[in-house]
Amino acid sequence: MVLPMEVTGSGWKAGTPTPVLSHVSQRPGAVFSSDGRWLAYTSNESGRSEVFVRPFEGPGVPRQVSTSGGRVPTWSPRRNELFYLSPDSHLMVVSYSVDANTFRANPPQKWSEQQINDRPTTRPFDVHPDGDRFVVSGDVANIPNVNKVVLVPNFVDEVRRRLADATR
Repeated sequence: MVLPMEVTGSGWKAGTPTPVLSHVSQRPGAVFSSDGRWLAYTSNESGRSEVFVRPFEGPGVPRQVSTSGGRVPTWSPRRNELFYLSPDSHLMVVSYSVDANTFRANPPQKWSEQQINDRPTTRPFDVHPDGDRFVVSGDVANIPNVNKVVLVPNFVDEVRRRLADATR
């Protein structure tokens, strides 16, 4: 569903929600591209979960971008790349171009050999705003060569401090 929002004198006012993905085979977790023109989502209409991209509004047909199953589509904030998880929990990347109103996806590639052993969360990974790093939730015990754990007390304060230092 899409919920239009309106700015009023006293804040935000919600409009009437409208369906965007109406098929039962389309699963939650749809995400907007950074320019708001495209919607990436998973659907099992082919018999298995695959990642599709379609225009958010206007003409166009859905394009399947995964080739051997996929879930959790996530747009890169910096480059024309769409990431998703393969059925064997590898992070996949699809580079794409947009020609007028046509979305053209290149074949998916493994981004890393390291699997993301995710926990049952809605988003087991996300892309950093620089587009070069990821945050993942996972089972540290299954990641090879981990020999230490770093605890960061007051994590948010530490991030703010480091950001302030980096901008000086």
